[in-house]
Amino acid sequence: MFNVPVIILKKLVILPNQEIKLELNNKISSQTIKEATLNYKGEILVIAPTDSKEEDPDVDDLPKVGVIAKIKSKLVVDNGIQVKLRGLKRVAVNKFYNTVDDILYSEVMYIDLPSLIPEEERAILRKLIDVLKEYISTSNSASNDILSYVTNTLDLNKVTDAIASYLPFDINKKLEYMQNINPIKRAKSLIKDMNEEIKVLKLDEELDDTLNENLVNDQRTFVLKEKLKIIKQELGEVSLQEEETKKFRDTLKKLKIDKKIKEKIAHEISKYEVMNESSPEISILHNYIDTILNLPWNKSTKENANFNNVLKLLDETHYGLEKIKERISEYVAVKNINSNIKSPIICLVGPPGVGKTSIAMSIAKSLNRNFYKISVGGLNDSTELIGSRRTYLAASPGKIIQGISKCGSNNPVILIDEVDKMVKDYKGDPASTLLEILDPVQNKYFTDNYLEEPFDLSKVLFILTANYIGDIPATLIDRVEVIELNSYTLFEKKDIAKKYLLPRIFKDHIIVDDKMRFSEELLYFIINNYTKEAGVRELERVLATLVRKMAINNIKTISKEKIMKLLGNPKYNDDLINENLIGVVNSLAYTSIGGLVTKTEVVEYKGSGKIKVTGSVGKVMEESIDVIVSFIKHSYKYNLNNTDLHFHFLDASTKKDGPSAGLSIAVALLSLLEKKVIPEDIAFTGELSLNGSVLKIGGLKEKLIGAYNKNIKVVYIPKSNMEDLSEIPKIILENIDIRCIENFDEIYTNYFK
Repeated sequence: MFNVPVIILKKLVILPNQEIKLELNNKISSQTIKEATLNYKGEILVIAPTDSKEEDPDVDDLPKVGVIAKIKSKLVVDNGIQVKLRGLKRVAVNKFYNTVDDILYSEVMYIDLPSLIPEEERAILRKLIDVLKEYISTSNSASNDILSYVTNTLDLNKVTDAIASYLPFDINKKLEYMQNINPIKRAKSLIKDMNEEIKVLKLDEELDDTLNENLVNDQRTFVLKEKLKIIKQELGEVSLQEEETKKFRDTLKKLKIDKKIKEKIAHEISKYEVMNESSPEISILHNYIDTILNLPWNKSTKENANFNNVLKLLDETHYGLEKIKERISEYVAVKNINSNIKSPIICLVGPPGVGKTSIAMSIAKSLNRNFYKISVGGLNDSTELIGSRRTYLAASPGKIIQGISKCGSNNPVILIDEVDKMVKDYKGDPASTLLEILDPVQNKYFTDNYLEEPFDLSKVLFILTANYIGDIPATLIDRVEVIELNSYTLFEKKDIAKKYLLPRIFKDHIIVDDKMRFSEELLYFIINNYTKEAGVRELERVLATLVRKMAINNIKTISKEKIMKLLGNPKYNDDLINENLIGVVNSLAYTSIGGLVTKTEVVEYKGSGKIKVTGSVGKVMEESIDVIVSFIKHSYKYNLNNTDLHFHFLDASTKKDGPSAGLSIAVALLSLLEKKVIPEDIAFTGELSLNGSVLKIGGLKEKLIGAYNKNIKVVYIPKSNMEDLSEIPKIILENIDIRCIENFDEIYTNYFK
């Protein structure tokens, strides 16, 4: 094993015992030659990259077999340095590395040649020389100087290298011979390649006799193609490649796209046309051309321009969701005035099952646009969105371009689902990639890595979805228009079941019997006892199950007893009973699955002032407990130094975090210390400071809907949230006594003084 400097020759391969002259005109190459002369006995590793078209080849793309060459002479000229190199011996490359002087070095070892059977070596050598003689006699341009060398040499290894360097092979073929260390295999390949070349030369002579020899120079390209066509006919080959090339050119001719892009595609088609059909790259190039030609560069679906019809179609498929319906109808109305208005980028935020995905599908249908969904939940590799480069194995366009290609139009509705669940790690940051895709200023020139050409995304209507606004990357929120889809109330679920779910279920199950009906009382019973969700997804499954069982058992009329017989005992208990326990209160929480009413419990026992917290809570909530304990000890003079406290938040399977549980924690702790029971129909939400101020919280609408669905009658909220009450459904305001407070003393006075 030894080290030696490296020189990379892009379009030239040197073989052992071959001499070449080079003119090097860059600084690094001159330094490399100088270093080899001074410190490496004039020896240097000469190597050629596998892809000669790569402008700046990576060391990983270099072959692992090269040739050590000796610098025979060098001459400094105005433009650089002229050197004469002679190939010595093949070596195996262990690794490439750079030093501070930017010269590329390699760690190599000589390759031992395999042992040969003398009789086999002599036989194949004789055959090789015979074929070489025939090749020289057939070719008009070949010189027989090589014959004197090979006929006087008995070393098959040297003979094969000499012939391979002499014949006019392309760079890839010479690379194969350079990397093949077995002289027997090299000899067999040479015999095969020379025989094929002899056949082509003979056919070429026949073709020259049949074609007009007086063609002018500008017809040369036509002649070559005609020759190639006749050769293929003689060989009995039918070229699918030619048919595909013609189709590609016909398609390109019809495309109305930027001139530069058109020229780039035309260049790729020309490369495909002359590429060897056995080349592994031909399928890669074919797929690329096919993909880029079939993109809907200028194809758009005709949009529904009547905003009243759009609103009507949305109302037919979805109950409520007024904000998103209003926003889409506004967009259609304004577009009638200004056709160049940019599409809005909307982010629908709400719990699972409230209709985020289905409303996006309905929007596409109402606008007469195609629809495509992309799920980015758990996505951590940004190349899935913007594609991978063609040089990579199994390269393909990103999900955005794939979606547009499948839609067949450049103005679809693309739903990007679960943007709050994207992951940022060492593979990339998908949120940052989405910024380029969504930004209306940048996305007109969006460039997918696979296409390498800009594609206009400005006509696409992007709709994003998320369960929890707090998990959406801050930089992404700045680019989108957030519309919250809140949990449904009990009455809204009943209406949705009656007007939308049941008719669809009957249609899917082909049930036309008008006698199969559900009263409002039974729908309330099903919702309260067999579902527990913010949306209606579980409700639809339960109703579908019930309808199937009724159809199978030929049941026409239904009752609570029959429902329990068909669906089993109720899954959920809707009662909120504190059982007259002290230290237990209702707390309102806003989670990714909607608004919840959860129990806050606290108990005490002898100890040293330690605090234990359970119930799947986060760090912010733990700190909130510390604040409350300090506030109670400071403001109301309770001595808790000899007492350990254990706080527990029920429904431990749901993760809870945030400061808005402070109010309920303080009430629960005082209930324990004062031995007073808090009524079961009261709930609390609000952040509490160290001096007792009740601070503003988020997610009020979701929390109040959750309280309403659990029959809470009184809710304490921060006074600073009063302005949010304008967005609360009227039915909730009529059924819940909402009390706004500024300081905790107001609660202390009511319940503990």
